[in-house]
Amino acid sequence: MIQIRELTEEDKGRWVIYKPYHAKDNPEQWERGKLKSWNSDIIFVVYKCNNEWHRYQDFTGAATYPEDLEFEK
Repeated sequence: MIQIRELTEEDKGRWVIYKPYHAKDNPEQWERGKLKSWNSDIIFVVYKCNNEWHRYQDFTGAATYPEDLEFEK
């Protein structure tokens, strides 16, 4: 789980893994993306960008619950 209160500007662009609650033990349903921004409740992650990851900030971030996210190791 990512702690929103611990995020800094340096975390923007970091790879994250979306592990939805219903699929925590099923890697086939996990999704990789880049952290774009956040507010006090939600983290916005770019999961699809036509493989133009160097431009991820130009794409729409999907609202994702922080408890469903982990930083990629």
